[in-house]
Amino acid sequence: MNTLDQKINDHFQGLVVRKDLVKAVRGNAVVPSYVLEYLLGQYCATSDEASIQTGIETVREILRKHYVHRSAANKIRSEIGRNGRLKIIDRIEVDFIEKDGGRHEAKFENLGINKVLVDADTVKRNTKLLVGGVWCIADLEFVPQESNNVSPWLLTSLKPIQLSSFDFDNFLAKRRQFNSEEWLDLLMQSIGFNPEMFGRRSKLTQICRLIPYCERNYNLIELGPKGTGKSHIYSEFSPHGTLVSGGEATLAKLFINNSSGKIGLVGYWDVVALDEVAGKNKKPEIKLIDTLKNYMANKSFNRGTGPQSAEASMVFIGNTSHNVPYLLKHSDLFHDLPETYRNADGHAILDRLHLFLPGWEMDNLRNELFTDGYGFIVDYLAEVLRSLRDHDFSDRYSEYFTLCSDISTRDREGVNKTFAGLMKLMYPHGEATRQETEELLTFALEGRKRVKDQLMRIDATYQRVKFAFYDKENNEKLIKTLEEKEYPTYYYNKNLSDEAEPEAVQNTVTATRPKTELREQHITVQENQRGVSFETLLGPYLLGAKLIRITDPYIRLFYQVRNLMELIELIVRQKAEEESVSIELTTVEDDFKPEQQTENLERIRSSCQAAGIEFNWQFVLNGSIHARHIITDHGWKISLDRGLDIFQHYEMNDALSLTNRLQQFRPCKSFEATFIKTPPFEKSVSGEKLS
Repeated sequence: MNTLDQKINDHFQGLVVRKDLVKAVRGNAVVPSYVLEYLLGQYCATSDEASIQTGIETVREILRKHYVHRSAANKIRSEIGRNGRLKIIDRIEVDFIEKDGGRHEAKFENLGINKVLVDADTVKRNTKLLVGGVWCIADLEFVPQESNNVSPWLLTSLKPIQLSSFDFDNFLAKRRQFNSEEWLDLLMQSIGFNPEMFGRRSKLTQICRLIPYCERNYNLIELGPKGTGKSHIYSEFSPHGTLVSGGEATLAKLFINNSSGKIGLVGYWDVVALDEVAGKNKKPEIKLIDTLKNYMANKSFNRGTGPQSAEASMVFIGNTSHNVPYLLKHSDLFHDLPETYRNADGHAILDRLHLFLPGWEMDNLRNELFTDGYGFIVDYLAEVLRSLRDHDFSDRYSEYFTLCSDISTRDREGVNKTFAGLMKLMYPHGEATRQETEELLTFALEGRKRVKDQLMRIDATYQRVKFAFYDKENNEKLIKTLEEKEYPTYYYNKNLSDEAEPEAVQNTVTATRPKTELREQHITVQENQRGVSFETLLGPYLLGAKLIRITDPYIRLFYQVRNLMELIELIVRQKAEEESVSIELTTVEDDFKPEQQTENLERIRSSCQAAGIEFNWQFVLNGSIHARHIITDHGWKISLDRGLDIFQHYEMNDALSLTNRLQQFRPCKSFEATFIKTPPFEKSVSGEKLS
């Protein structure tokens, strides 16, 4: 158990669970994670390994005895018929039948039975049974009847699988024991991810999926490649959210059924997520679009029965068919949505989105991304988020910053709601520093700017907006999206004034395309930025050097050694075949596996000899290297604040992955590089021989 996991258990004992246990108990039970974690929270909410193993067996036994597998449904029905009753775990939905004075009938999804009688008080206490269905632990009885018109099935008791009580003040007190980084990592582990595999921007992007749970009437869209886990949060995470496939999102299901008068999903759930909304061949109802437009703007809807209000947040999820530069060059980032969303009426829906989450920045899910650390039992976190819906954090940045007056009321609302959601997630106690506040405000502005910029590409009537904020000294910070910085040529090619374009391009980081004319410069690369490689970033400054000295204390782990090897590969490609180049590395010896580190460096040296590269290294004391840099004998010093470790984690074992083969497809960590002209030097003949 690492330091963070120990701290989590110390402060939230009984409210956290080791996240890899879900896989250990799931087996072939097709149930949401929050159901399994509810059970794990009853028996495995501890750090004691013996108790955990005992708890796992208990949960497995409960699932074996009471969870209904569809394949065994007939057997279980027979067992109930013989014994008279059985406690089962299943997804239950209730209908109200108007005939014969009215009654409620339950349907058990996996058990495959309906017309189960349930008393009105049970339904009144659990209204979500009436729409969408709820996972429950229920006592089901079979009472033989003489008449075929009377159902023999009776629901005698029911317990929804969700937390029974929650102490919000206690939660806030415990939050104060964690710094910002620790808390963000705890949230990441709570949703199942290993925080060590993500940069800070990526972590914030992931937890943005939680904002609809803690912010009322929040409108979010996420479009991106397949396999990034877009729908997981809304299908598995919380008993207060529901996921609807794109083809099932009808006016009656979402809002109100005029024939029955039954309120739809938005009236019962905190979050309604529409999955698979992308697809040019899809044609949502015009009336649905109109009702969505009004609901997302006014929090109400009217279908002839008078205005109805609701608090459900709306989430739109879809897959993209092309990469970002293609979309920016040929269309826009909303390209894959049905035309119904892209016409004049549909624009209104898009304009009511508070955040456009860049799904293309999300990694494809793979085993190494998941955590075996401790996180909140998701049902506990779900109750935390639900409690936070009652709080207003939308103006918490006003102590330090003021939004630009160019930002319209609708844009301002989008920024404020996203900022409020992030504040609730990260600083629910309201104690954020100026720097922490700025980070969240910047992220919120970028998310709303992405919406507005793409609307301008679709509809020329939308005016350009200056997304910026000012501190108390009236210093301006201008906001740009990451794709705006990555692809300026494509980003500014539609619906922007000619005079604005050159300035925007000029201010864009050009790390991916350094000019052939070498010059002193300082560049900044943002987290998740793609298109960067050693060739484009460093290549021109290394070309022609006969001696290259690399100083980097972190050439220890395999991926770090691989970074070094990829730099050497670049040098080999750039030099003439008959030329010889010397590379000298200064690094720190690994405290844990020095033999493996030395072996890897020896292998590099041996491999380089055939390519005309003389590679040597030396170890220095830990702490004696204070700066990471590369210097060349022909007069350049490249200062790299992260050394060669500029790429985020990727699957190095997948030889068929482009992120493995080509650096420009890897998302970057945030880093800065400074290129400084220095006096040329010659290799010392009498100097000490490196290893």
